[in-house]
Amino acid sequence: MQRDKVKEIVEEAYRSFARSAFIENDPIQIPHRFRRKEDIEIAGFLAATIAWGQRVTIINNASRLLNLMDDAPYDFVMNHQPSDRKRFSGFVHRTFSEVDAMYFMEALQHMYTSGMSLEQAFATGEGSSMQERIHGFKRQFFSIEHLSRTEKHVSDPMKGSSAKRLNMYLRWMVRSDKEGIDFGIWRSLDPKDLMMPLDVHTSTVGRKLGLLTRKQDDWKAVVELTLSLRDFDAQDPVKYDLALFGMGVNAKLGQ
Repeated sequence: MQRDKVKEIVEEAYRSFARSAFIENDPIQIPHRFRRKEDIEIAGFLAATIAWGQRVTIINNASRLLNLMDDAPYDFVMNHQPSDRKRFSGFVHRTFSEVDAMYFMEALQHMYTSGMSLEQAFATGEGSSMQERIHGFKRQFFSIEHLSRTEKHVSDPMKGSSAKRLNMYLRWMVRSDKEGIDFGIWRSLDPKDLMMPLDVHTSTVGRKLGLLTRKQDDWKAVVELTLSLRDFDAQDPVKYDLALFGMGVNAKLGQ
């Protein structure tokens, strides 16, 4: 398929799927419940962390996490006592268990009370690329004593992971749009540097449209797909996440 035709397809898909109604059935609805920046970024991080599986289940379990934080994530992170983490006993979302939830609360509290926000943790990473920034964030997040099992819930693209959930979270926080889907509250990072969230939908559609040739869904595939989409919009390539995801979910592949 010719490149111009592919661009036409994905642009039309973006116009079709990038609408405020998208929020209602997506985990991004979780941070949309808040107005304060810190609440949005913490709620978004927790929702993105458990964003695998059925979207209804993700939303329900993310809502439960917030309920356990008294629906005030920033206040809870800043002011809870270690004993308050016991309220997460019994929480589970697939392989994300109560011990993982408890550590996430402890790590977030350590970060914020040390003067390091989630935005700063990504923005002051160990290099300028998103791969390096995500890697640096993971090192920062696990800088206090923890169980090694919990590390699997924060992906590391330096080890080849596609880091789908973190790239999605960064899309939420960094880019903005007139439809009001993504927040654009992190000004220290640039939308042009974001990388595509790669899942079964975006990778399948990307391959069918000739935007992705790599067979594995790994970081190299993320780079290839993002570079292809930068040809269409160099300043905001990951806006097409909404297009490719929507096409995949709705089986609209431009035929």
